[in-house]
Amino acid sequence: MKLRVDTFTLLLLGAIVLASFLPVKGDAADLLATIGTLAVALLFFFHGAALSRDQIIAGATHWRLHILITSLTFVFFPLAVLPINSISNFAPQWMPADLGLGFLYLGVLPSAVSSSIAYTAMARGNVPAAICSAAASNVFGMMLTPFLLLLVVSTSGGSNFSVAEALKDIMLQLLLPFAAGHALRPLLGGFLARNEGLMSRYDQCVIWLIVYSAFSHSVESGLWQNLPVPAIVLAVVLCFALLGFFMLMARFLVRRFGFSLEDEAAVVFCGSKKSLASGLPMAKVLFSGHPGFGMIVLPIMCYNQIQVIVGAILAKKYREKIEAASATASHATEKGRQNG
Repeated sequence: MKLRVDTFTLLLLGAIVLASFLPVKGDAADLLATIGTLAVALLFFFHGAALSRDQIIAGATHWRLHILITSLTFVFFPLAVLPINSISNFAPQWMPADLGLGFLYLGVLPSAVSSSIAYTAMARGNVPAAICSAAASNVFGMMLTPFLLLLVVSTSGGSNFSVAEALKDIMLQLLLPFAAGHALRPLLGGFLARNEGLMSRYDQCVIWLIVYSAFSHSVESGLWQNLPVPAIVLAVVLCFALLGFFMLMARFLVRRFGFSLEDEAAVVFCGSKKSLASGLPMAKVLFSGHPGFGMIVLPIMCYNQIQVIVGAILAKKYREKIEAASATASHATEKGRQNG
């Protein structure tokens, strides 16, 4: 299978390169940070207006599947990253403190909505279940992520995190715009549904802006001087290991509990993915002004690119298996009719 790096991935890499050589500074950096804050609030306003209440309510009928996905996302993943952060205690050259905090943050993020659904659809899996689970994960994730982050940071002995400030900013910059957008859904829902491509491009523009602003700030604070090459290599290896582990765990649990192959595809993709679209805007709120911001968001950026590439390969394999199983079932049904 020929792998093709998508344009947005190249643009994100370009933002990192641009920030490394031409970081925004001084008053321009302050202005860009203000624009970024407003852009994030508007992003969650649009998501609130676009998200249908029925998407979450309808998912309640398949509660066993959603409990499994939620457990993988918000229970097992946070537990899995705790030992990673402890590496910084005895090998800081491999795992600087801010990078360890970044892995803790990766662990408590919600599932990726668009890619989870897209890959489940590509695999011919249970798309309605993927929609409900991914949407609910992101809605609840806005409330769960700061609490879980406080819990894992406290457990690991971290202290560079003010939960009171984080919760206040989450309320004002994320939840309030989201609620306002959802209240105006009757007026805006139709427009947003007709212009999904435009909204998707806006999401990408906000993410690019956050990445460029974040890495500019971090480069000015000495990111590349403080982040040794071994730490970058270890971060990439750990992201591959985490993704592989959770995909295998999801497959094992699905088969253990007797779900269908279509359900397996939904659980594997929704339960192993982490949201860059929600993760970066929330990180901008949670770690605003943190000198190590670029190092903190590095794990989610690495993980996102890896899950995109691995997901494309796995979706193709699931599609082949599901289509083969469907063809076999159809053949058996037809043969039964003939024999009857």
